Amino acid sequence: MPTFVDIHVLQTLPPSNPNRDDTGAPKSATFGGVSRMRISSQAIKRATRQDFEGKIVDGNYGVRTKKIVELVAHSIVEKRPDLDEQSVELAEMGLKAIGFKLAEPRGKKTEQQLKEAGFLVFLSAKQIEHVADALIAVAGADDPAAAFKDLKPRSLVDTNHSIDIALFGRMVAEPNALNVDAACQVAHAIGVGAVEREYDYYTAVDDEKKRSDEADEGAGMIGTIEFASATVYRYATINVDMLRENLGDDSVADRAIELFVDSFVRSMPTGKITTFANRTLPDAILVQVRDDQPINMAGAFEEPIVAGQHGFAEPAVKRFVEFESKLRELTGLEPASSLVSWTTPRGEAFSAMGSQVRLVDMGAATVEAVRGAR
Repeated sequence: MPTFVDIHVLQTLPPSNPNRDDTGAPKSATFGGVSRMRISSQAIKRATRQDFEGKIVDGNYGVRTKKIVELVAHSIVEKRPDLDEQSVELAEMGLKAIGFKLAEPRGKKTEQQLKEAGFLVFLSAKQIEHVADALIAVAGADDPAAAFKDLKPRSLVDTNHSIDIALFGRMVAEPNALNVDAACQVAHAIGVGAVEREYDYYTAVDDEKKRSDEADEGAGMIGTIEFASATVYRYATINVDMLRENLGDDSVADRAIELFVDSFVRSMPTGKITTFANRTLPDAILVQVRDDQPINMAGAFEEPIVAGQHGFAEPAVKRFVEFESKLRELTGLEPASSLVSWTTPRGEAFSAMGSQVRLVDMGAATVEAVRGAR
């Protein structure tokens, strides 16, 4: 029986621009016939991954880069300084044998530039280390390339996936045999009501401009920044079985679930953060362990909430609780476990949906709930 972890978050954002489009405006989407504030899933995943990066102390983390030759060569030199002059040649040979296409980097060329992959490659620290170890082992062979091929080099980067590769997946154009299916899915966050975008007109003063009858006392710079505010619904789900398959270790998978839940709940994209200082905590959180299917509950807000005396957050919480209760009643689908948390009095209505857990304990409590569902 499959196991899924669904994470639902309602969060209020003050005037801000955490995720902007190509014109610099806050991203938006039409839902329920009106324009809503939107935060892209890509931006949310990036913020989540950056948040738990510092919490992984065992090197079980990946790097996404074109500079794979440099990484492997550096690892070779760290382990065997005497191979410094051969390290780049060995790295290029090994990576080509695995199937990565290498090319000269674009832009102005210098003598120090190394070849790069033609696309971003997602590798774990352990995979880079394994490639380096294998290349060191064949460095003294009569034919290092042939010796390296005998080691089945693709297996060096198709095992020991890091937590972030297991969660977010890996897409490799070539060789596509190295693709890893993502164990988590993250939805675009959307506002619970219609959004009205506004403009901040600002000026910057030249401190060195002297005031005099003849001096220009105007601004040194004039500009505008577009912003918006909203209460947003955020959703993500983890396929626990796929996560365990990707990692090959249940204890590491449990750690990945804890990290993801805590980081998803607490992190947000940081666009224009120094201008707006808009970091907030979620108003209310629901985490459900399910054995049927993931369920995105954005439908609760298909009819946009109209802000009144109580703003957006309080009616959004009530609307969500009613929607979740009706969903259970009409479908008969019951979660194996439900955990709730809230950080403001307006989120207290979530208590009707599950067991209360402190925000800082939500990740660990989710792992215990998953273990109980096995």
